[in-house]
Amino acid sequence: MGATATGKTDLAVEIAKRFPVELISVDSALIYRGMDIGTAKPAAGALAITPHHLIDIIDPAERYSAWHFVEDANRLIDEISARGKIPLLVGGTMMYYHALEHGLNQLPVADSSVRASLNQQATQIGWQAMHAKLARIDPVSASRINPGDSQRIQRALEVFEISGLPLSSLQQHVSTGLKPETLKIILNAHDRAGLHARIDLRFMEMIENGLIDEVRLLKNRSDLDLSLPSMRCVGYRQVWQFLDGSLSRDEMTYKAIVATRQLAKRQMTWLRKQPQEHAFDCLDYRKEAIFESINNVFSGAW
Repeated sequence: MGATATGKTDLAVEIAKRFPVELISVDSALIYRGMDIGTAKPAAGALAITPHHLIDIIDPAERYSAWHFVEDANRLIDEISARGKIPLLVGGTMMYYHALEHGLNQLPVADSSVRASLNQQATQIGWQAMHAKLARIDPVSASRINPGDSQRIQRALEVFEISGLPLSSLQQHVSTGLKPETLKIILNAHDRAGLHARIDLRFMEMIENGLIDEVRLLKNRSDLDLSLPSMRCVGYRQVWQFLDGSLSRDEMTYKAIVATRQLAKRQMTWLRKQPQEHAFDCLDYRKEAIFESINNVFSGAW
């Protein structure tokens, strides 16, 4: 577990070289095919040597929710365990982690980025139109909510965006959390400036490696627009707006880096609430210490 740019993938690959694990990606951006550069997707060579489950599983025009992740991850955990190996979950989508660990017998917690996107849509089309949108995806909830009740409309739409299920259906749905023993290896960033430098450098490398061309190919598709979760991924929205002419190149770079830093801040806030027995500084840690933690906890697993 760790914030963006803390080196989770590199560490996971090193763990896979020493222990009988299979990797399960916990990343809401790596699921999309054709979105490689801006998501910092592991290179094809690395994926060939150390395959990751739940990477490149859907098209950017499709939707994938925490519910889908929980179903897929639980299935993979069972399959990997049956093969005599240990499932190693790797990623920074904390909403996915929380849903998997605690189950989805409660409504999803609020997500500031989803709410911001919904508010932006409402500014453009109005809450009456947002209520009409809700009626199309969840007519039961829409019938219970007054078209002028922006707060409840927003919450119902937010629940759908996060879970992929209508609020009315979710209120009746129950799922359980993780049963097996788990070891949480956390990559923290005690030097905020150092992490920011890594974020800045990584985005500039993405630009050099062809991110603008990658987004241009996506933008040329008639079935994609900025309302889709895939195109709201950090970096993609800003490059799209640059290609639209609404942002200059410098503005695009600045906004993308700021958005990535804000994402990292939210991730680190969430991580501080997790057990810190096996937490390490991403800028200064010994791999041997992490390997020792794994040995101590799972020594009887193989």
